[in-house]
Amino acid sequence: MEKRKIKIAVLVSGGGTNLQAILDYQRAGKLKNGEVVAVIASNPNAYALKRAENFGVQGFVVSRKGLSQNDFESGIISRLEEVGAEVIVLAGFMSILSAEFTKKYENRIINVHPSLIPSFCGEGFYGLRVHEAALGYGVKVTGATVHFVNEVADGGKIIMQKAVKIKDGDTPEILQQRVMREAEWIILPKSLDKVCKSVLKGEIK
Repeated sequence: MEKRKIKIAVLVSGGGTNLQAILDYQRAGKLKNGEVVAVIASNPNAYALKRAENFGVQGFVVSRKGLSQNDFESGIISRLEEVGAEVIVLAGFMSILSAEFTKKYENRIINVHPSLIPSFCGEGFYGLRVHEAALGYGVKVTGATVHFVNEVADGGKIIMQKAVKIKDGDTPEILQQRVMREAEWIILPKSLDKVCKSVLKGEIK
């Protein structure tokens, strides 16, 4: 009898490179405890939807445009319930979720942030801004952090971290690519499998 796998939904807004890392991990048979059943995009033009289609995963659009926070989140919740999602991954999802939403899915939403939290994180720190801040401060090591999502931006419990060295001549763009390759794409799928395993074992209620 095949072992039960946790149903995963991935929330995206853009290109979906972190989604691709998860799908590749699943394709390689390494995602032992979960499977991606849906990709939900806040932007109808997100290339991540194409990645989902290429993989054979259902894609949905819940556009943020013109909606109140409550209506936007209700739209996402109805899709999550439709597919029976048990764990949610924020993969380049550019909308902040409310305390009500994060409480509803407590310890079941994970996010990857492109720095070693608690450095260069919190409100306003996203995308290239994180790498600009790291280079501006002059740190020699940066990296990525996978953490649970709660009502505080980048404030949830840390699941996994991986350090990445900063090199002379790095620009924010070069550093962003290195952090993705050497940290984000490695620890996000691993963390996801770890969380799914905890849900299966009943360690996460």
